[in-house]
Amino acid sequence: MSSTNAGSTVTVEARAKVRAPADRVYSLIADYRLGHPRIVPPKYFQNIVVERGGVGDGTVISFEMKMLGKVRKSRARITEPEPGRVLVEKVDDQGIVTTYRVEPVGAFRTEVSITTVLPTHRGPLGALEGLLVRALLAPVYRDELALMDRVAAADSRQQPLAIAR
Repeated sequence: MSSTNAGSTVTVEARAKVRAPADRVYSLIADYRLGHPRIVPPKYFQNIVVERGGVGDGTVISFEMKMLGKVRKSRARITEPEPGRVLVEKVDDQGIVTTYRVEPVGAFRTEVSITTVLPTHRGPLGALEGLLVRALLAPVYRDELALMDRVAAADSRQQPLAIAR
């Protein structure tokens, strides 16, 4: 987990190796109907609804995120700046951008990074917000990457995943 505070934003990143081929891992991340709901920790994310699309670029989702006992409803638009490698979720009206990067490490392992950029206040308040955001997101990312590893590894032992685009 690493992070920086660039004045009016905080960036939080986590990365891990996943025991599955890169195409399998990316398919899980990009499929918001069947794959993505299986890799986000249910204790933090609830009620993921696909409003448009469902796989990759052009998908629109709504979801709830639970933190500190409060539930926040959000809506995100999905883009794929580098299909098969980079997927971006932009949360409407909140300035929150989460990027998933998938890099092959051999034939059956993949390095995945999750990077989120969030707006904060400037100055001491922003620094405090940055500390809080890092403390809150660290367990979310740790759980998400561990769940992604388990699901992708189990799926890799089964038949190939076919996703229609």
